Amino acid sequence: MSESTDKYPGEWYVVQTLSNQEGKVKRYLDKFIPVEEMEDYVFEVLVPTEVVTEVKNGKKTQITRKFYPGYAFINMHLYDDNGKLMNKPWYFVRETAGVINFVGGDRPSALKKSEIKTILSQIEAASGKETPKVQYEIGEEVKITDGPFLNLSGRIDEIDPEKGKLKVSVSIFGRFTPVELEYWQVERLTS
Repeated sequence: MSESTDKYPGEWYVVQTLSNQEGKVKRYLDKFIPVEEMEDYVFEVLVPTEVVTEVKNGKKTQITRKFYPGYAFINMHLYDDNGKLMNKPWYFVRETAGVINFVGGDRPSALKKSEIKTILSQIEAASGKETPKVQYEIGEEVKITDGPFLNLSGRIDEIDPEKGKLKVSVSIFGRFTPVELEYWQVERLTS
């Protein structure tokens, strides 16, 4: 079920930000919307992200990865009823530290409803889930990096992306035994 775009009163615009400044731009705008009395113009600022897990040196780590690095999405009223650019919301966003410009320059176009629906459903799909940094395939050979089968190799028989688990056939005493592991407990065998 994708999130409806109808709950947002304005149009969606995209701003380009300095590298790794997306979160800073969002925090600033969110903080200063009430301070600068922009509630009638700027409604929501999004920086779509997902949680990605990876294993480095045997330790599971989580990082937040941006879907659109260098961009923030803002639901706002930018034009008046006559299609004229309104200075107050324009300068409020443009003058924010970390913002380079609106995508579209001096006459930005709003995203189409289908475009923002795709972005909102991406956010919803990633919400509360961990995505492995490495994607695996059935039949692929992997080395186990954690747990009781540490350092054994095996072949992937099943993949459960919802739970982030793999079923791996491991040869133990000359017999193949299926072992259920989490994505982060294995690594690809390098050829």
